Amino acid sequence: MQVPLLDLKAQYAGIRAEVLETAAQIFESQHFILGPHVQALETSIAQYCGTAHAVGVSSGSDALLIALMAAGIGNGDLVLTTAYTFFATAGAVARVGATPVFVDIDPDTFNISAAELGDTLARIPAARRDKVRAVIPVHLYGQCADMDPILEISRQHGLTVIEDAAQAIGAEYKGRRAGSMGDFGCFSFFPSKNLGAFGDGGMVTTQSPAADDKLRILRVHGSRPKYFHSVIGGNFRLDALQAAIVQIKLKYLDRWTAARQQNARTYRDYFKAAGLDTVIRLPVERESRHIYNQFVIRVPQKRDDLRQFLKAAGVGSEVYYPVPMHRQACFMQKGRQPQVLPEAEKAARETLALPIYPELSDAQQAYVVEQIRAFFT
Repeated sequence: MQVPLLDLKAQYAGIRAEVLETAAQIFESQHFILGPHVQALETSIAQYCGTAHAVGVSSGSDALLIALMAAGIGNGDLVLTTAYTFFATAGAVARVGATPVFVDIDPDTFNISAAELGDTLARIPAARRDKVRAVIPVHLYGQCADMDPILEISRQHGLTVIEDAAQAIGAEYKGRRAGSMGDFGCFSFFPSKNLGAFGDGGMVTTQSPAADDKLRILRVHGSRPKYFHSVIGGNFRLDALQAAIVQIKLKYLDRWTAARQQNARTYRDYFKAAGLDTVIRLPVERESRHIYNQFVIRVPQKRDDLRQFLKAAGVGSEVYYPVPMHRQACFMQKGRQPQVLPEAEKAARETLALPIYPELSDAQQAYVVEQIRAFFT
């Protein structure tokens, strides 16, 4: 049996007619950048996330970049963020000239630890503490970070909070949606995401009218009106075609999320029945709505061997992420010992993502678990 990590063809089959009809309308209009389709998606995403505003941008990476720019983060500033994330989180900080300061994670959720955040901030010398300007918590794998203490720490120190919600659209923390709690929320519509385009795309949410206005100026090279530039921005515009496709998919998102959540429950049942509790650790659901962008297990022993075994059996899997940010060559200062962040490093050694997409069948899930049981027995 073949069980891919993700099957986008199965998803496309259910929306093909709508996508082709909408694409044909855009081709006839010849209006490809921004415009009414982008405006409609911005309205829908703001409503879905519980925010006052949403601004469509060119990618999730650019969403982080433009949010930092709008917050005035730049040369010499420090930004606290998780060590265990996709590179774009830290890369955006470096691109604006700031320095990422890496924080260890909660071992249960893989998200930034609020306790470690406070401790890391306290360890920064008093003479440099005023350089700390922002915090970027990442809602990893579809579950929100522990936002109340993060927001409280940020308020105490006057820090901007930029939620990296690239993997978490629709996830909730105590009834609040990802992207609605900080000063900015950043989303990705990369095709593999729960809500994916047919290419790159992203969105920035905010509750602030002033921040919304600044984001809209920055995404068109800092111009308003056209050809008149009060600030230096960039080309962060969202394509009409990508916006239209995401708008179509948004109608199905809650249904797809429910299917992912059911698949997570099915996995738990199969793993329990297989008696694998002692050799793997299943995802911990701590917050009120986990959307399962990934289903990530811990494999303390022989993780890489298991992955090769699954590949040979036709089961797709992925390691997110094999090298934590503080161990990446581009962030390691020459001549200095790297940070020791034990939980991030342990997660990098032990985690393995299994297929969780909505169209996954019961038989496929049973096969995945049976292969894992076979490997360990």
